[in-house]
Amino acid sequence: MMINEPTVKLAVNGGISFGSKLNAKQLQTIIKYLKDDEELELTTFQQLYLMVPEKQMEQIKAEFEEVGLSCYPVGNTVKSLRTCNFCKGADEEGMPVAIKLNELIAGQPVPFTLRPAYTGCPIGCGEPLVNDIGIMKVKDKFDLYIGGYTKGTKAQTGKLLFGKLDENTLYIYVNNLIRLYSDNGRKREQFYRFVNRYGFDTIKEEIAAIS
Repeated sequence: MMINEPTVKLAVNGGISFGSKLNAKQLQTIIKYLKDDEELELTTFQQLYLMVPEKQMEQIKAEFEEVGLSCYPVGNTVKSLRTCNFCKGADEEGMPVAIKLNELIAGQPVPFTLRPAYTGCPIGCGEPLVNDIGIMKVKDKFDLYIGGYTKGTKAQTGKLLFGKLDENTLYIYVNNLIRLYSDNGRKREQFYRFVNRYGFDTIKEEIAAIS
């Protein structure tokens, strides 16, 4: 990498699987693009941030994806889905649903960084109640929470927006929710502030009405 070559920040993780893990080949691939004195930033959202040459970004993303790494934009977008460890099994805890949901929403532009979380049972290891959007699988249905926030004196848990959703309705409602926020949120308005300003009941009504 040339010293003055333009770079961009890329968010990388090992995708949605059993726990947050990287294998040796994935680590070796990432290391190729680090200087000797450079450090990796590990975020609270199970992502690694690294700087890559801007003109090589697409090639690097393709190389990462070949070894099973997932790449996401950095900035005011929907973050990749934070998940539990699926300790009771992929099918029982709905890993295929989490993977598809992540594919549908991760990277979408929004007024301010949006953090969704998924957990496969009511124990809640994925912390759905303290993130912007939280999904909890309960038996064969899904509960959808919104508005969780963890910082400072304004910390609050998310509220149940819809309960006992089937898989397809979950995808529709989460996507509708992000569209509503994208269309009506103010610039750099955090999601919990948007929920408080726009109104929980109004959001619930409009999400169900969007076709």
